[in-house]
Amino acid sequence: MSTTKTRISKLGVVCIPVSDQERALEFYVDKLGFEKRADVPFGDAYRWVEVGPAGGETTIAIVPPPPGKPTGGMETGIGLQTSDIDALHAELRDAGVDVDAEVSRMGDPVPPLFWFRDPEGNTLMVVG
Repeated sequence: MSTTKTRISKLGVVCIPVSDQERALEFYVDKLGFEKRADVPFGDAYRWVEVGPAGGETTIAIVPPPPGKPTGGMETGIGLQTSDIDALHAELRDAGVDVDAEVSRMGDPVPPLFWFRDPEGNTLMVVG
């Protein structure tokens, strides 16, 4: 057992590398309803874009990949939470988002959940 004190106080940002930031920004803001939190140039012709749910602290950075690294088709490991999973699933499906056919209900202790893919095929999970 470690006695080292943790100096990390919160999860701030997670990154999803994308090839088309405008398309990703439109998806995360218009389809998912996230807020654009940052959109600034950085480095040599790069752009840093962050989005997040209203009132949430953690953001998703939709950024170009490092040189030589791929984009798309990634299991992001990102889990989003909702208080009404069935309504959100239907809303995203009706908006044309690539969502699982149905909400998965495995029973306790696993909450209801479904997966969806962004325009580049990156997978995110929604938990009720």
